[in-house]
Amino acid sequence: MTEVKREPPDDEGNRGFENAVMLGFFVVLVAAGIWLLGTMADVRKVQDCSAQGRRNCATIDVPERTR
Repeated sequence: MTEVKREPPDDEGNRGFENAVMLGFFVVLVAAGIWLLGTMADVRKVQDCSAQGRRNCATIDVPERTR
């Protein structure tokens, strides 16, 4: 029997680019998930506060004091 040598596919050079694109997509997806979890936690805090009958549930931004 003769051994058949297989040629590598032509798209071998694009594999690195495709991996970089998939890594970028994964990083964006993870960042969006982290942002979504943070937002959901903030909304939950406000809902818990308002469910207790409180009226001052909004976040208060306090400016930094300069010395």
